[in-house]
Amino acid sequence: MFDFSGKNVLITGASYGLGEQFANEFASAGANLILTARSKEQLEEVAKACRQKGNDVLVVSGDVSIEKDVVRVISRAVDELGHIDILINNAGIADPRGVSPEQYDSETFNKILSIDLVGAFYYARECGRHMLERKSGSIVNICSIMASGGNENNVIGYTAAKGGLLNLTYQLGVEWADRGVRVNAVSPGFIVTEMTRPMLEAMGIDKWIASRTPMRRIGEAKEVTNAVMFLASDLASYITGVDLLVDGGTNASNGTFQIPPIHHEWNKGTPMIPTSYEPVQPRPEWYQALEDGIPGVHYPIDTSDDENTEK
Repeated sequence: MFDFSGKNVLITGASYGLGEQFANEFASAGANLILTARSKEQLEEVAKACRQKGNDVLVVSGDVSIEKDVVRVISRAVDELGHIDILINNAGIADPRGVSPEQYDSETFNKILSIDLVGAFYYARECGRHMLERKSGSIVNICSIMASGGNENNVIGYTAAKGGLLNLTYQLGVEWADRGVRVNAVSPGFIVTEMTRPMLEAMGIDKWIASRTPMRRIGEAKEVTNAVMFLASDLASYITGVDLLVDGGTNASNGTFQIPPIHHEWNKGTPMIPTSYEPVQPRPEWYQALEDGIPGVHYPIDTSDDENTEK
């Protein structure tokens, strides 16, 4: 579907999750890659798979929240590959603790903002300056449906950061539009990745989320990747300052029923085609696997009986 032959694509947070998915798909589409994240070891594993597809892959570890690291990564990319055509601003963290806003600690709030918003700005600014000089470039910020509204699943720091990133996208998309640089965002809903699948399925929350989504399912990483690659490509040459929601209709909805609404009973003679949605209700046993919280987050992991534990 996409051809990025000869294009140099910088992906932040490329060591796992969606970042790894983006790297593999851009490599399959012919792009040369600059991969960055804090873990060089994990990055090298991703790079190894991408190089097997015949691409040039540069690995430069760094922390997006440290300005000097950002400048170093981009300088190295330009020195070795000549230029950067596309930035995928993907690096980000959340908080699985489930702490309410009124109890939220300043340290975690500021840490999330420093990576999800400030770090994204650093990369957009530094790559943007380089792209503006060349009068060509595309930036895709990985935002979130949490940027567009609140719900009971939000983490206040994450919501604030992604909301800021969305407005940053709008502003840069407008300011740089007449100088050859497009800036857009992709806002995923709840997406299954290899990282999130075990927790979602263990809790049964995948069914719960699906029951609140108009498409009645959770999204797949490939569906987010398709949106990112579209906005990054020349197919979107007249698109800038846009937030593309990949959420199964969640943000278009004013609420999704979980019990059959009464008007379904009024129209039995003209039923829905093919049938109405069978509602999903949360069951206590779905949460049993993680009722005490997340191991290593809410309580320590006991490794005393693990024969494979290194002493």
